[in-house]
Amino acid sequence: MLSVLSYGRLVARAVIGGLSQTDGRDYSLVTASCGFGKDFRKGILKKGMCYGDDACFIARHRSADVLGVADGVGGWRDYGVDPSQFSGTLMKTCERLVKEGRFVPSNPVGVLTSSYYELLQNKVPLLGVCLSAGSSTACIVVLDRQSHRLHTANLGDSGFLVVRGGEVVHRSDEQQHYFNTPFQLSIAPPGAEGAVLNDSPDAADSSSFDVQLGDIILTATDGLFDNMPDYMILQELKKLKNTNYESIQQTARSIAEQAHVLAYDPNYMSPFAQFACDNGLNVRGGKPDDITVLLSIVAEYTD
Repeated sequence: MLSVLSYGRLVARAVIGGLSQTDGRDYSLVTASCGFGKDFRKGILKKGMCYGDDACFIARHRSADVLGVADGVGGWRDYGVDPSQFSGTLMKTCERLVKEGRFVPSNPVGVLTSSYYELLQNKVPLLGVCLSAGSSTACIVVLDRQSHRLHTANLGDSGFLVVRGGEVVHRSDEQQHYFNTPFQLSIAPPGAEGAVLNDSPDAADSSSFDVQLGDIILTATDGLFDNMPDYMILQELKKLKNTNYESIQQTARSIAEQAHVLAYDPNYMSPFAQFACDNGLNVRGGKPDDITVLLSIVAEYTD
């Protein structure tokens, strides 16, 4: 029989270093969100989990935890279209499908596909207005409780990081047609179907891998990644000491706030500016943008 002290050491090692595949416990994600709209309404959510033109959702089902982010394409505003309508409706539809159990944990592309085609077929969003046009990127992350596997789908330049032991062990791949033109889902206005950039949800980059208790998952729109390199994000994540929701929320806010400040620093050589220079453009400074951060920790599931 194990002593209390020995058992405690085993649990500590499991939390810090992960459990073996024989671990029969279910896992879950403890997730907090924070964000800033580009219009300086700090931390203010629009209806439907939107920060500016960004949108997100966090949904729990008995088989999985699912979350997602989407970045509405701001160029639609020049044509009188609110870019947040498309991203917000897409995420609300994903959330509803998950809560209704109409998804397979191992197929996050399927969640994205079902949501998108529902928008195409109905063209009447949950926001109560006619959704006639719009575009957004999207990233969906699913934790299968029993298998302890994370399944992801990323279309465009939103994305995720998985951090273990202070290092990035998994990350999404950015998808760009060309500089500052990410892959995106779209609804074209009548008569303009062939003139609007539109990618299939099947084009999303997907991945599946095992996670461990204590792994940190950061899912965000490009407003974060364009302004904060990995080393800065990792420095902020060092402040996260436990799976307490308040601690996660505080760290998520700290990350979003730093990205927001850097976005308006004209002398800062941001990741976006570096990418622009790599593409032959003389650019310096941060990139003012909407910022959405979902910060999660893999923990033991409690109903």
